[in-house]
Amino acid sequence: MTIELRIDKWLWCVRVFKTRADAAEACRNGAVTLNGNDAKPGRDVRVNDTVSVRQGILTRTLKVVGIPRTRVGAKELPALLADLTPPEEYEKLRRAQIEQVAARERGAGRPTKRDRRETDRLFDGD
Repeated sequence: MTIELRIDKWLWCVRVFKTRADAAEACRNGAVTLNGNDAKPGRDVRVNDTVSVRQGILTRTLKVVGIPRTRVGAKELPALLADLTPPEEYEKLRRAQIEQVAARERGAGRPTKRDRRETDRLFDGD
């Protein structure tokens, strides 16, 4: 007998989404795929399935390693999923965050010396 769990519940249990309702909404909006096919909230996941979740500009690719009975702590996640997300996705997210912080409002004028130092500190903090 194979153990199965609804995809919305699995996404909530492994802490991809904060609430199960958020996970179900993402499934309904087409942000979640299971083995390359769009996933409805009630679709069952099994061990060795591949789940892709689009969260903003980041698309996470996760492999189901285990099925939890309930929501688990962050330390227990490696026993339940394997993160197959390419490093380029995380780099894309990091660049977008830096651009958002470094963006200046239109008409704000030249950056001050203080602004430049804060920007330098941001980029040197790698």
